[in-house]
Amino acid sequence: MSQQNISLTSAEWDVMEHLWEHAPCTGREVTEQMQEHCGWSRSTTLTLLSRLVAKGAVLSDSETGKKTFRPLICREDAALHEAENFLGRVYKGSLNLMVSAMTRKQSLSKEEIDELHELLKEMEAKTDA
Repeated sequence: MSQQNISLTSAEWDVMEHLWEHAPCTGREVTEQMQEHCGWSRSTTLTLLSRLVAKGAVLSDSETGKKTFRPLICREDAALHEAENFLGRVYKGSLNLMVSAMTRKQSLSKEEIDELHELLKEMEAKTDA
């Protein structure tokens, strides 16, 4: 899958989540899913699929005789791109400021603190190497 930096709207994320879990999908399958879970009309879903194809996030394929859609970007890359955009836009690129703000408003469990500590130790080991 491609590692392009493609920004997705909230609605496009909904479609992509379905494609990441169920691809390849026909337009009918995606529209039925979005109708059931989001209440969207067929034309709304098809418009979103067209936008995703135009952005290069989704491939539309008609080789089997039926038009199918599958993601061209992986979820992890899309999530990382969104996180980087959020961090830059809201916290001026400061991960420290974001973590500080998040932990002040939301208490962390002992397990979460241990996980963060391990992550920081791993990052420190990489910079020392």
